[in-house]
Amino acid sequence: MRREPLIVAHRGASADAPENTLAAFRLAWEHDADGIEGDFHLTCDGRIVCIHDGDTRRVSGVACVVRESRFARLRELDAGSWRGSQWKDERIPSLAEVLATVPAGRRIYIEVKCGPDVVPAVMQGCASAGLTPEQTLVISFDPLVIAAARKLCPDRLASLLMSLPTDRVPPPAEILDRLGECAASAIGTSVTPYVDAAWIAAFHEAGYSYHVWTVDDPREALRLAAAGVDSITTNRPAFIRQCLRQAAG
Repeated sequence: MRREPLIVAHRGASADAPENTLAAFRLAWEHDADGIEGDFHLTCDGRIVCIHDGDTRRVSGVACVVRESRFARLRELDAGSWRGSQWKDERIPSLAEVLATVPAGRRIYIEVKCGPDVVPAVMQGCASAGLTPEQTLVISFDPLVIAAARKLCPDRLASLLMSLPTDRVPPPAEILDRLGECAASAIGTSVTPYVDAAWIAAFHEAGYSYHVWTVDDPREALRLAAAGVDSITTNRPAFIRQCLRQAAG
């Protein structure tokens, strides 16, 4: 019998708390997530911060371009009130702060939203936080980021992200070539009806773990779990886990 896939909280428990904040990550752990996923950018003064967009307008109402801003300026911004007044004290966290929330035995998926130049600092941050290679997965749509991560720290996992067409999937061999070119150890994809057991098996047989995002529909989560995915990234970690466990009896 196949084990239940890991449940990874997308930008933290972002259905219930402001995304990519310490509150969202802490809530994810309270909801018994196996891992958290966060997005990371580099500031102009060399700090790594957790935010999805390249600017801060959507989550703060103030338009600061992250790569052109100093860390201290970004910390002045209110990154929580957009989700409700109870979150008004939430700030844009640093990578180190997010890593510090990860409990023993749990995982973090670190999505690098900038270029490969940030990879050494990310890897150093993981080491300084005392996280084991099994606890960290660097993820990116940029194969250069994945290649840099694997070259610098081959013992840490790195997953190439891909948005799949909604009407088909490419031949597995085509994707496997891309994974091989950047030395990825895993693949993460968007979800379509064509992501099925046979498709996933092609990657498992080639030695890659398979991860999917962003799944909030319990029927889709059940289908993907049965198809053999290794992890499901969701905005609703407690709800999706409960649905999977209820279905398993």
